[in-house]
Amino acid sequence: MKTPAELKYNKSDEWVKPDVNLAMIGISDYAQDQLSDIVFLEFLKNPGDDFKKGDILASIESVKAAADIVAPVSGTVKEVNTLIVDAPETLNEDPYDKGWLFKVELSNPDEVASLMDANDYTKYCEGRH
Repeated sequence: MKTPAELKYNKSDEWVKPDVNLAMIGISDYAQDQLSDIVFLEFLKNPGDDFKKGDILASIESVKAAADIVAPVSGTVKEVNTLIVDAPETLNEDPYDKGWLFKVELSNPDEVASLMDANDYTKYCEGRH
């Protein structure tokens, strides 16, 4: 399982890559592995939409299950990765680089501090087996 150290992680398996008041959001390698072959993604929030931590940002489906992508932080959507809609398998192949889902402006950058670092997230995932 890949868990890049520069990212922060949510218990619902989303990652955040903060950069001052901006951030990227996606799903973790653990999440894509648990879902298996991802076949569909629907964005429920679009550029210009505000959201709060805990809101559902997107819906994802695989051959095994369906899941919600939950906002790990609050903010405003600046960009969505529309390439994922046409190529959802990118989430399986590269969840941290090409598989990013949202670019957002953080409305409360302090929320990032409440997320897990890579080490804590790895331990959290290991405890779920």
